[in-house]
Amino acid sequence: MTAGVDLRLLRAAVFAAVCVTLSAAGHLLAAGGGLPFVTLLAGFAAVLVVALPLAGRECSLRGITALLALGQSGLHLLFSCGSHPAPASGASADPGGTATLAQRLLCHTGSGQLSPAEAHRIVADAGLSPAHTTAHAAGPAAGTPLDCLRSAAHTAVQLLDGPMLLGHLLAALVLGWLLRRGEAALWRLVRLSAQAAAVADEVLAARALRAALAYVRALHAGLLPRVPARAVARRDRGDVPEPRSALLQHSVHRRGPPAPARDALTLAA
Repeated sequence: MTAGVDLRLLRAAVFAAVCVTLSAAGHLLAAGGGLPFVTLLAGFAAVLVVALPLAGRECSLRGITALLALGQSGLHLLFSCGSHPAPASGASADPGGTATLAQRLLCHTGSGQLSPAEAHRIVADAGLSPAHTTAHAAGPAAGTPLDCLRSAAHTAVQLLDGPMLLGHLLAALVLGWLLRRGEAALWRLVRLSAQAAAVADEVLAARALRAALAYVRALHAGLLPRVPARAVARRDRGDVPEPRSALLQHSVHRRGPPAPARDALTLAA
């Protein structure tokens, strides 16, 4: 059973809203900074476009959990590029801007605890040279979305390593289970409504058929007036049947025996 366009759009919108809300909440708790509304809107649109073709059929728990995990990973990288850089503290500010770039690569998580050696190692693992750190510290021109996306792609394994990856997986499992329960209830309602519509169609068809059969039986039973064929033929010939009457017993005349021959001769004379 497939869903219509309206139900498919509703399911995709709910999934995108849950995925963006979960990723934004995790990013805010980890980074401690705000996210622009444009970034949230872009993430919602991206997840909606991906989930819309997949929202036509009922999804399993494994599929929902996998989509949530992939969506959180992609939104994590998007929010890392779209978040505003946090102000550098006294321990992390240096002339080359290495600590500032390391904070951006780590989504500003634990920015006050980074030592210069750790910041240099993170930047080196990302494949960036000191020239990139100098350009990053010089102005916002180097922090373009393309550069941020490239650096985030190079450090994707590090960004999703350890507790962060475990948190994303646990959140995907819990919310995937909840969404699966809602998914099962929704499709149960869809199937029940489809069955109710089919039963209603059958009942209406049966009622219409019974009404037609009753009308045919009424016509066949002779409810309409008919004229007998014999009566019509007699009226055409002008023959009117004579009424019959029963004779009473006291008015019956009986004939006696014949008279003798003498009496007959007398009468003849």
